[in-house]
Order: sequence, then C-alpha cells, then structure tokens
Amino acid sequence: MKTVFECAEAFLGSPSIEEKLALTHHAWQCEQSGLLHFGTNSPVMTIDNVNFPAKPELLPPRAMPNRKLTTHEGVVAFFHAIAHVEFMAISLAWDLLYRFRGLPEQFYKDWLRVADEEAQHFELLQGHLRNLNVQYGDLPAHNGLWDHAVDTADDLLGRLAMVPRCMEARGLDVTPSLIAKFAAKNDTIAVALLTRILTDEVGHVERGSHWFKFVCGQHGLVPEAHYQTLITHYYRGGKPKGPFNREMRIIAGFTNAELDWLES
Repeated sequence: MKTVFECAEAFLGSPSIEEKLALTHHAWQCEQSGLLHFGTNSPVMTIDNVNFPAKPELLPPRAMPNRKLTTHEGVVAFFHAIAHVEFMAISLAWDLLYRFRGLPEQFYKDWLRVADEEAQHFELLQGHLRNLNVQYGDLPAHNGLWDHAVDTADDLLGRLAMVPRCMEARGLDVTPSLIAKFAAKNDTIAVALLTRILTDEVGHVERGSHWFKFVCGQHGLVPEAHYQTLITHYYRGGKPKGPFNREMRIIAGFTNAELDWLES
C-alpha cells in the first residue's frame, strides 16, 4: 500500500506535466478505494528540490502579455495565465499535504481532493487553450504563487493564510465579474469553465479557513488576530487590496472581523 507522502514526493519530484496529472488522479482514486496509507516516518525533501516543467518561461509580473479581453490575443493570454494558476495550485496542494506532518488524516484527504480538483481545472483549461490554437507553455508566466510557498515552507499557519486564505481567495473576489464579461460576449464555454473553477475554489478556501482555525486552536492562538499578523508579515505590500466578495468569503470561512480589517 502506498502512502500519500510517497505519492506527493513522486509528484513534486517530476518535471512532467502529464506525469504530475496522472499521479494526482491515481492517488485520489486510490484514496477513494481505501488503498492509500497516511502514516509515514520518511524525511521531507526541501522545497528547493521541487521540480517544474521547462515551460512556461517564468518572467516578472510586469513582463506578462496583455490580457485585455477585447482582443483574441488578450483572451488567449488571459486563459494561459489562468491555466498557469491552476497548474501551480496542484503543486501547492500537494506540497501542503507533503511538507506538514502530524495532522489529522482528514487534513491530508482534504488537500489531496483539492489537488485532484485543481488538476481537473487545469485539464479543462488545457483543452480550451488547444481550441484557441495555443499550448500551455507557449506564453510566459510568473512564479508569484510558488514564491509564497517558498516563503512559508516552514510555517503551516503562514502557508494556510497566504495560499488558500489570500491568493486563492482573490479568485472569489475577481471571478464573478470576469464571468459577467464573458457572458456579455456570449462566450458560453468561458462562462462554464470559470463557473466550475469558482464553485470549487469556494470549497478550497473554506478548507484553508477550517484548518487555519484548527491549527490556531492547537497552539492557543486567536485566528483573526493571527491572520492579520501573518498577512502583514508575508504579503508584499502589507495586505491585499479590495474590493472583496464578502458573501463568498464568508461562505468560505472568513469572519466579518477579518473582512473589516482587509477593507480598512
């Protein structure tokens, strides 16, 4: 019987997109069939040893292609950027469950499910890009999401605050307006893709909120106050700028006090 950590190490060590996707789906199927073990004494590889595909080329955010939705090129650049976010989200979920040990089994099951859903999102976007005559990797991308993983490699609460409860939560804020823009263009395929991603991401952020509060409780920390401390520490620029989707964020486990602080 394989352990979830062996599967995670195989995923994180592979530079192949196809292998990463296959490993993710296989691990989730094994978990659903009761064929995955959650105990281990194996050492943890350093985050510097995690491998990624040779493409896309990673450039600073200011060097990204124009993503205005008024041109075909802008739409292509937009969906390539979203595909990159979803691909990186698979690695973020795997690294979260791999790097931090000694948590309840449900923690590892939750993030394995998240990894599998992110892989599904990426595959849907990969297919959409092909219909637009582009392959994932044809355009450059930036590495901002993984930078947050590196920054929080030794800090579980920092990782939960910065990835699901900050960067992924931004999707809850911006995606509804993007869906409306594609609906106005009668692009039903884009609307369906973004709606599927948004629906799942609410659950991903909620799992981040749940486990953030759980670990804070283990350490006798007040979640709302510690969230502010961590965002202020790790977020470049102090804290995210709004507007914030209060309704969706509350469904995803944010409190009114947290949202009041973000909006202040």
